[in-house]
Amino acid sequence: MKQLFALSAATLIAAPAFAETELDAATIEKIETMLTSIECQMDPDDIEVEEDGYDLDDVICKGGNQFDIKLDKDLNEVSRRAE
Repeated sequence: MKQLFALSAATLIAAPAFAETELDAATIEKIETMLTSIECQMDPDDIEVEEDGYDLDDVICKGGNQFDIKLDKDLNEVSRRAE
């Protein structure tokens, strides 16, 4: 019973943190528009919300090159790493 209570309490405490990492449709659309402007595309399911912005995994760009791209909270590219 104590373990169930502890698990429930931990879930309630962590719930606000999970809510902050939700990705809304408007942000997904902005990221997709930005990617189109640099001739890249990706599956929106591969967008991860981080404290300081977004991590885009498996971004495919013109020429078939694949990258992991990090964006800040304003959707500016911070880094790009070839895979």
